[in-house]
Amino acid sequence: MHSSSKHDAPLLRVLVLTTLVQVIATAVALALAPIAPRAALGFGIDAHYVGYQISLIYMAGALGSALAGTLLQRHGAYVIEIVTLLLFAAGLVLLATSTLWIGIVASLLIGLGYGLQNPASSQILNAACPPAKRSVVFSIKQAGVPLGAVLASLSLPALDAAFGWQRTLAVAAIVPAALALKLWVDHRDAPHAPAARRSFRANFLAEQRLVWKSRPLLVLSLVGMVYSAAQLSLSAFIVLMLVEDQGWKLATAAAVGGALQASGAAGRVSWGWLADRAGSGFAILALIGLLSTTGLCALPFLMRLPVFLQVGLLVALGFSLSGWNGVAMSEIARFSPPGMTGQVMGGALVYTFLGVMMGPSSYALLYEVTARYDVTFACIAALTAAGGLASMAMALQRRTIAKG
Repeated sequence: MHSSSKHDAPLLRVLVLTTLVQVIATAVALALAPIAPRAALGFGIDAHYVGYQISLIYMAGALGSALAGTLLQRHGAYVIEIVTLLLFAAGLVLLATSTLWIGIVASLLIGLGYGLQNPASSQILNAACPPAKRSVVFSIKQAGVPLGAVLASLSLPALDAAFGWQRTLAVAAIVPAALALKLWVDHRDAPHAPAARRSFRANFLAEQRLVWKSRPLLVLSLVGMVYSAAQLSLSAFIVLMLVEDQGWKLATAAAVGGALQASGAAGRVSWGWLADRAGSGFAILALIGLLSTTGLCALPFLMRLPVFLQVGLLVALGFSLSGWNGVAMSEIARFSPPGMTGQVMGGALVYTFLGVMMGPSSYALLYEVTARYDVTFACIAALTAAGGLASMAMALQRRTIAKG
C-alpha cells in the first residue's frame, strides 16, 4: 500500500481520516481516567494507579514510535494505520475484562498503537498536503488530541452510569475496528513497494542519525521534548494548583481545566494558520515559548488578579502551551528527506514521548522541594524558555540562510 503519491486522496478526506484516528487514539489512551473510581474497583486497585497505567501507555508509545519507521518501510502507511486501530480495539476489549495482568497487556497494546499512529498519519497527510498549508493541516490533525480528551471526559462517565464501564469499553471497541475495516476495504488493492529489509535496530539508528545530523530536526526533537514535558505537567496539575494553592472549589477548578483543554485545541489550529502565514514554524515555536514562559512565571501571582483575569490568563496559557504540536510536526515533515516523513517523524517523536514520561514525574519531584504547585510551575518555565530560545536561534539562522 503506497501513500507517497499526491493524487492518492483529496486533502480533505485524508485530513478527516487522520484527525479521526487522532481523536480515537487519545480517547482510548485516556479511557480509564474519567471512570477511574469504578474501573479501579473492578481491577481491585486504588484509583490513583490509573496514573501509572497512562505512564505505561506512553512508555509503550515511545517504543511504537521507535519501531514505526521500519514498519512503514515494510508495509506502508495505510497498513500501519489499520494495525493501529486494531490495537486500540483489542486494548479496549482486554481492559473490559477487569483482570489486572490483562489490563497491563491492554495498556501496552494501546501505547504501541499510539506510538505508531502519528508517523503513519503524518506520512499519509504529508503526501496529500501542499507545503503552503502544511502547518495548519498538521495542526488541525493534532487538535484531535484535546478533542479526544474532551470526548473521553464527557462521554465515558455518562455511558458508565447507564451501561457499566466494562460494557461501555467493549462496545466502544467497535469504533476503531469499524474504521480499520473501512480503511482495509478502501486501500487493500493499493500498491506498495517495500524497501530493502533492515533490522529494527539498524533502521532506528539510521533514523536517529538523520535527526542528529540535521540541526533543524534535532532542535525540533528537543523542543518537542521540553514543550511536551511542560504541557503534560500543566494538564496534570493545574486543577490541583487551583484547589490547594488558590483555594478554588473543585468543580470550578475542573471547569477551568476543561476550558484550558478546549483553548488548547483552538490554539493548535490558530498557531498552525499563523505559521503558514509567517512562513516560519520556528518563529511561531519561539513565540509559543515566550508566551508560555511568561504565563507559567505569572502563576505564583495569580491570586493578586481579579477572577476574570485569572481565568483569562489560564485559558491563554492553555492556548499557547498546547499549540506547539502541529507546528513542530509540520516542520519535521518539511525537513524530512523526500519519501521519509513517517520514518523521521517516528525517530523525532521518541523525544516527545520522553518528555511526556519525564515531565509530570519531574514536576512531582520539584513539588517536594517547593511545596507549592504555582511555584513549581514557575520553575518548569525554564523548559519552555529553553525551547523558545532554541527555536528563536533556529528561526534567525533560517532567515539568514534565506537572505544569503
